[in-house]
Amino acid sequence: MSTFGQDLIASMEEAAAHARGEPTEARTRTVEVPDVRALREQLGLSQHAFASAYRIPLATLKGWEQGRRQPDATASAYLSVIAHLPDAARSALQAA
Repeated sequence: MSTFGQDLIASMEEAAAHARGEPTEARTRTVEVPDVRALREQLGLSQHAFASAYRIPLATLKGWEQGRRQPDATASAYLSVIAHLPDAARSALQAA
């Protein structure tokens, strides 16, 4: 068997062990995803107003809220900024 084949089998075995909760050398990364709808409602904004104020495509916002998509790490960080500093985030975007 080729080296590639051996590596592929070893990788799949490690992935299966990780999925079973067994200790492995696999690295994991957790991205905290904010509740976008709750954030928007807390700010008292409609979907259109929130998307417009923070320059988020409306279709993207709707996808997040409806659970069809999840914000990636960068979008999650941006949403955290909006959650903690909504006025500053909006002001920074108006200045740009």
